[in-house]
Amino acid sequence: MLLGVAVIIALITSLLVYGYIQKKGSVKEVAADIQPVVVAAVDLSWGTPITNEMLKKADFLKGSLPTGCFSDPTLVVGRVLIYPVKANEPIFESRLAPVEMKTGGVAAVISPKKRAVAVKVDKVIGVSGFIHPGNRVDVLMTLATGRTFDPVTKTILENILVLAVGTETKERRSSEEKSSPTDVITLEVTPEEAEKLALAGTEGRLQLALRNFSDTENVVTHGMTVTTLVGSAHSPSPVKERRPPSRKEVEVKKVAPQELPPPPVEKKLDPPKVSTHTVELIKGSKVSEVKFEGSE
Repeated sequence: MLLGVAVIIALITSLLVYGYIQKKGSVKEVAADIQPVVVAAVDLSWGTPITNEMLKKADFLKGSLPTGCFSDPTLVVGRVLIYPVKANEPIFESRLAPVEMKTGGVAAVISPKKRAVAVKVDKVIGVSGFIHPGNRVDVLMTLATGRTFDPVTKTILENILVLAVGTETKERRSSEEKSSPTDVITLEVTPEEAEKLALAGTEGRLQLALRNFSDTENVVTHGMTVTTLVGSAHSPSPVKERRPPSRKEVEVKKVAPQELPPPPVEKKLDPPKVSTHTVELIKGSKVSEVKFEGSE
C-alpha cells in the first residue's frame, strides 16, 4: 500500500513538473516573437510636431508587424505629422513629413507642386461653419451687375482640398458635428488654380459648395445667368379642369334661337340654245333650200 501511494505521488509530481517546463518554454517562445512598436498615446492631428509625451509603446507579434513602423521613440520625436493619427495607432513613416522639416502647420501638409491659398469667408460662404480640414469643396464665382451686362454664376474650381480653417473648433456631441465659426479657409490648389481663385475673388463674389467624401466626379456646367434662370422658372400653364355644365347653362342652350337657314344659292342661267330651220324654196322647175337660225 505504501509503495502504491508513493508511485501515485511520483506520477503526479512528474506531471506537474513536466507541465511547468512546457509552459515556461512556450512563454519564452511567445516572448521571443513579440516586438514593441511606437504608437500614439492620444489623438494627433496633422501638422503637429511630435513630442515624447505623445508617444508610447505597444507589443505586436513579429508576424503581424506593420511595414514602416518604429520601435525606437527617439526616431519619431521632433517629426511633423502630415496625416492625423488616432490613439494606440502605430506611427508610420508615410504619415510623417521629411526629416529636414521641423516646423509644423499648413506648410508641412501641402502636396508637392501645390499651393495654399486663403479665402475670406463668412457663415454663408463657409457653408454655415460646417467646413473642416480634410473636406473637399467646389468654388463658385458670381459676377454682379456692373462687371457684366448679364450677371452670371459659374463653378470655377471643383474637388478642392481644405487644408485649414481659420478658427477651427471641431467638436462632436452625441455623434453630431458642431459647426465652427470661421473667417478664413485655406485651400490646396495648383498655381493655375491659385490665379483663377485670386482673380475671381477680386472681380466677383465667391461661394463654397461642400462635397461628399465619395463624390470625386467633375461636372461641366454652362453657368447660370438671369435670363437662363428666369427662363427655367417658367412652367406650363395648368390645365383647367373641365366641369359639367350647370343646370342654367343647359336651359339657356335649350331655348337658344335656331340657326337661320343658309341663303339660297343663285343658279346660273344656261345660254339659249340656237336651232337651225331648213325651208325648201320652189321657183318653177328649180328647187332650193334656205336655212334660218333662231333661238328656242
